[in-house]
Amino acid sequence: MGETVGNLIGLNDEVIHPAATLAVEAHNSPSKQFLVKKIKIRHDLSSVVVFAFSGSMLPKDWSGQPTFAKTEIATGEFRSLTSLNDGGDAVVNGSFLRRFKDVIGNLSKAKELKEATEKKRQVVFAGYSSGGPIAILATLYFLEKQTPSPRCLTFGSPLVGDRIFGHALRREGWSDYFTHFVMKYDIIPRIMLSPSSTEHEQILDYFKSKFDRKNINPAPPSGFYLTVMGNASSVASYEACHLMGCRNPSLDIIKSFIELSPYRPSGTYVFCTGNGNLVVVKNPNAVLQILVHCAELGESNTAEVEKRSLDEHSAYLSELKDCLGMQAVVSLDGGPATATLNDLGLSPQAMLCLQAAEEFENRRSRNLEKIRKYLEKIEVELEMMRKYKENAQISRLGYYDSFKLQNEDDDFHANVSRLELAGMWDEIKEMLKEFELPDDFEKKREIIDLGTKYRRLVEPLDIANFYRHSKDKETGAYVIGGGPRPKRYRFIQRWLEHDEKKPFGSRSESLFWADVEQLGIDIKKKGYLQEIEERIQQVERNLIAWIGDRSLDDDVLLENSTFVKWWRDLPPQHKPKSDRIEKLIGEMSERVTQGTKI
Repeated sequence: MGETVGNLIGLNDEVIHPAATLAVEAHNSPSKQFLVKKIKIRHDLSSVVVFAFSGSMLPKDWSGQPTFAKTEIATGEFRSLTSLNDGGDAVVNGSFLRRFKDVIGNLSKAKELKEATEKKRQVVFAGYSSGGPIAILATLYFLEKQTPSPRCLTFGSPLVGDRIFGHALRREGWSDYFTHFVMKYDIIPRIMLSPSSTEHEQILDYFKSKFDRKNINPAPPSGFYLTVMGNASSVASYEACHLMGCRNPSLDIIKSFIELSPYRPSGTYVFCTGNGNLVVVKNPNAVLQILVHCAELGESNTAEVEKRSLDEHSAYLSELKDCLGMQAVVSLDGGPATATLNDLGLSPQAMLCLQAAEEFENRRSRNLEKIRKYLEKIEVELEMMRKYKENAQISRLGYYDSFKLQNEDDDFHANVSRLELAGMWDEIKEMLKEFELPDDFEKKREIIDLGTKYRRLVEPLDIANFYRHSKDKETGAYVIGGGPRPKRYRFIQRWLEHDEKKPFGSRSESLFWADVEQLGIDIKKKGYLQEIEERIQQVERNLIAWIGDRSLDDDVLLENSTFVKWWRDLPPQHKPKSDRIEKLIGEMSERVTQGTKI
């Protein structure tokens, strides 16, 4: 206690209620895509510009096929909403995404937005009910554009994206830009945890009648609450088991028969307890458990709770008016506050789930400390690899070919280091796959730099080992057509590409030797077909570019290297196109002759 909600979310309290009022007005103005209002802050005379989006209670604007209307978001507009591990894009509700695309063109051209940007005023995108998802996607859209960071406020909004969606927000450092207000029993923030059904349509029809004002007191539906919350409870239970470290195979078997909702909370949640207190929660796993457990029936009458779950969706303005500005706000970031959680009516089981959510975050922090020790070991091993490479260059062979031959003791020791490094990076990979490291791990500069150093220095040795043992005959090419390239390298490469905002697959300099080896094999099998000729030219272009930006060392140009021997064997008709390569090889030969350090 002791802080206002504005202090905790980093937004002036004077903005929140006017933004909520505008959001409700916009939701009930379907003829307009959005409404705009400038709010003046009294204490510093600054202005905040609020854009609030209209809503829809038509079932087609909430649900669709496939189940849950889930759609992988196109990474062109939302490049950051992807997993850097497996390359999967975030899943969002396709109906919400369609409505956003209908709005974004006019929003981008709005003179109020241009003026606010030019004058560096804070922009807030707000949404009530189904206007909330549009506000969320609009905020993300402009965060991707790297314009002055907008803020997002939603009130009674349904969930929009899946776990990757939330992970990406936290990885990019954007999670704090999103704040969602939720009433204790409001059914709408929970509705996407249940598949679309007749009960969904009953709820939407009820609110449509109410918001259209054609029927001021429509008859409330009945029987929907147990269905929606039953599905929501299944999602929360499944996630709680994983938080507690349960690896029971039966859970995944059940999931294969019962499709659980993919949607998960993201951003900061402010729970309205109904008695003037507010609970602020940022831990997404804790948010999910509170969303489900605080709305449990307990000993309450089902009909009464059903009615309350509908009534509370229309009560945000009155609730916020009573509690904003008061110092009756608690943040759970420092651990569960028992007295305030009692206001939410959480059961002992729910409290255990919250403890599991907190412990999961603690475990991620401990894992990070464990990995930091690995990083020290990785640095030592990479220094040994660097010296191995340097010694191989002195022999005028290059470390790729030296490793492939395995004639010296140093080659054996390099192979041991290669395997030890693989073990450490594979463990990091598995932790990331299970979200068991902090979400921003892949964005840390030291991690990207160390991973890139490892990939460029060690992957060529994996390639040498692969072709030394002719593994291509068993598994196919190292990389072409989704070959057996270890995933640890794919992950690390994506970190750099994402950081540099380059297309995925563009930073493939560590694959140079795989391209050369495979071309040599394919030329023997197929001859110089047009497709082969194009690949040769691409390898040459890559070589020139990568040596130019120093992402590939020029020891590949040593006269006895596999590359130079391969290039020398190319047919004469290819050489006129390769004068730049000839010049680079000549310069390297001259440096070697003069004894200049490579």
